[in-house]
Amino acid sequence: MSKHGIQTRPNRRPRDRKAAPAPPPPGKRTWVLRFVLLGGLAVTAFGAAYAATVFFGLWVPQGPPGMKWIPGGEFTMGSDASDASVQEHPAHRVRVDGFWMDETDVTNAQFRQFVEATGYKTTAEKTPTADDILRYSRPGMPPPDKETLVPGSVVFTPPDHPVDTRGPEDYRQWWTFVPGADWRHPRGPGSSIDGLDDHPVVHVSWFDAAAYARWAGKRLPTEAEWEFAARGGLEGKKYVWGDEPFDEGRPQCNNFQGHFPDKNTAKDGYERTSPVKAFPPNGYGLYDMSGNVWQWTADWYLPEAYALTAGQGVLVNPTGPDHSFDPRKRPPERVHRGGSFLCSVGYCFNYRPSARMGCPPDTGLSHVGFRCVKSADAPK
Repeated sequence: MSKHGIQTRPNRRPRDRKAAPAPPPPGKRTWVLRFVLLGGLAVTAFGAAYAATVFFGLWVPQGPPGMKWIPGGEFTMGSDASDASVQEHPAHRVRVDGFWMDETDVTNAQFRQFVEATGYKTTAEKTPTADDILRYSRPGMPPPDKETLVPGSVVFTPPDHPVDTRGPEDYRQWWTFVPGADWRHPRGPGSSIDGLDDHPVVHVSWFDAAAYARWAGKRLPTEAEWEFAARGGLEGKKYVWGDEPFDEGRPQCNNFQGHFPDKNTAKDGYERTSPVKAFPPNGYGLYDMSGNVWQWTADWYLPEAYALTAGQGVLVNPTGPDHSFDPRKRPPERVHRGGSFLCSVGYCFNYRPSARMGCPPDTGLSHVGFRCVKSADAPK
């Protein structure tokens, strides 16, 4: 007892205490509560991330198999380069919305599925009438002889010797209408597409391409969409791979090497079409946006189309002119893009993203194919 009346204990070593027993393992209810809590946090985090992507424009809709998302944006369309054709002038600013595009040209295998599902016959497989021929012929052309009204298409038939390529009708020296040529028989009767399932379908008219696109729930690209996609995010570059020239040692695309049109050395490995993934893709993951086969677009063709819209500022989702040539002077044409296995520096320098040409929509050729696009679904 202390002097203050408070009871105290003498100093002594405290006894060793036993360790406290471990808490019992959590019961079933505790695990359930933890699971619900973690699940709630995950859902909250996902919702926040989703809201952020939609808010900042990063949301990417789900696309069909075999298609690549093209984000859209503003770019310089056409070219003012000294080696560009007059129909590529003037270079101008364009903006397109995002869309989906086939990563490859439509292949023989894909087109076969369409034909087997629908029974479709291509323009080249149908017997034309005189009116069919004259509708897309030059004004003043005499009616065709009845015996020439047979199914067929136009085939590249190279001469066995050098020819002059500078005249307005020079192409007649290497292009021939071949009765019986069509997408199944690309060089005419006796030829086939056996073993070419992964090659682009050819001898398809613009009408054939549009019919396939409708069946697939897609459409043909506008000329502006096609060029934006072909550039692959490379602004103002000469080629889809950049500004480096074509390298025969390491070819960037399928084009013509040698002396056009009589001697193709095929140093790139292919004398005519190549498999659709034989060469590297561009920055958007698209194959053959340069070379292999030309690709139909939705637009009417006018050489002066860009000049007609000059000075209008940035064009938003342009769809091209509402007509082609004056029918009193020449037949209407649709635009095709991308160049082909017949393009070369010495003659047809058109395996560039700004290059553009036109062709009557009823005409199929052995170096023209197509690919499709699909507008983006609205965010949900």
